[in-house]
Amino acid sequence: MSISSKFFIAGLSFFSCQFSLSAKARPNIVYIMADDCTFRDLGCYGGQAKTPHIDRLATEGMLFERCFQAAPMCSPTRHNIYTGLYPVKSGAYPNHTFVKEGTKSLSHYLKPLGYRVALSGKTHISPRDIFKFEYSGKGNNPDMKVIESLMMDSKEKGTPFCLLACSNEPHAPWDKGGASQYPPSEVKLPSDLVDTPETREGYSKYLAEITYYDQQVGDILALLKKHGLAENTLVVVTSEQGSQFPFAKWTCYDSGLQSAMIARWPGEIAAGKKCKAMVEYVDFCPTFIEAAGDEVPAGLDGKSFLSVLKGEVDQHKTHVFGLMTTRGIKEGSEHYGIRSVRSETHKLIVNLTPEVEFRNIAMKTPSFLSWEALAKKGDARAIYLVNRYKRRPAIELYDVVSDPRETKNIAGKEENAEIIKSLRKELDAWMTSQGDLGQATEMDAGNRQGRGWKKGGKK
Repeated sequence: MSISSKFFIAGLSFFSCQFSLSAKARPNIVYIMADDCTFRDLGCYGGQAKTPHIDRLATEGMLFERCFQAAPMCSPTRHNIYTGLYPVKSGAYPNHTFVKEGTKSLSHYLKPLGYRVALSGKTHISPRDIFKFEYSGKGNNPDMKVIESLMMDSKEKGTPFCLLACSNEPHAPWDKGGASQYPPSEVKLPSDLVDTPETREGYSKYLAEITYYDQQVGDILALLKKHGLAENTLVVVTSEQGSQFPFAKWTCYDSGLQSAMIARWPGEIAAGKKCKAMVEYVDFCPTFIEAAGDEVPAGLDGKSFLSVLKGEVDQHKTHVFGLMTTRGIKEGSEHYGIRSVRSETHKLIVNLTPEVEFRNIAMKTPSFLSWEALAKKGDARAIYLVNRYKRRPAIELYDVVSDPRETKNIAGKEENAEIIKSLRKELDAWMTSQGDLGQATEMDAGNRQGRGWKKGGKK
């Protein structure tokens, strides 16, 4: 063999090696998100919803036991994920909102790395000139034909892709899936719900839509396998905020702020692992950037947890934060601001205007109306839960280890004064870092709504 031939072969070998490394450093990213699904209801989280595809994914990857979002409603949650910024800093803190001019999203960070960034299904983000995604989907659900086309085209051209597959399930009205597999008389209601026929019927239909969402997850995973893309794809599946049943969505209790999160990346994430590290949705953007092989830019609120995914560390954050504003939500209070901070053991909730009645669209549902009817008849449990939902004290403190449903407010106990002081210090520092002025920020929420949204929108 001639010297020139040897150099040619060596060059090919070097190029092949470099291409292999490049391919590994540029995985596909698939993020699949539910809509209004309480994490506790998924099968692999101990719930009664039948979720075979998500359950199997958990055996193939890592299940996070403590993943949180910053706001328990749709629009700020999605802006939070795609920007890596907490809601008040980005400006997207009420519902039907939009981010501040100059904000960057995943498209700004991944497109320069050669990625196609596509969103199929529900959007609820604005403005489009900041979220420059390839959009598709009819009826707010992922379009499997378009998703398959994206996968095929990307594979053919050797282009990595980031797919945001956003379901509209199990958002009310619950009219999809087979409710017959969840007979109302047989469902097990959470301990913080009043047992009425209306609640049982609603819960049955809600569980059916979780199973419908699970099938969407299964369809996307099947497409990855069909086109030989599963091995080099980071898949992340989440449940979003909690359901619209009381004490979940629109609240800063864990059922509103905590999310299911399962991640699979063959060869990078160990299979069948459960992770206790506390992570937040705001961390997704920087994690995806680092997984794509780039450095996380300065200025993001989120912190990459790629090292957690790879099993290099088992801790991430010591505190996670939440906020809620009712201004602008359907049937919501004129103003009712909530702020929260959670450590590994305790949750502090601050209700900015406890003198105001807390209201939202959930209180117009047959379920809640049946609670109120029962309360009027003198049922003690119904009276307690209806009043607890409508009226909150200024300060709530919960031991989330011994009381995961946050049913016993221990703020009034003298021995907990130091815990409250410590958590309040963390919360105040976070609010200051975000430019969050509390009630003044709440009252200004209307100025952060309206761009691109119809008044009185769906959520």
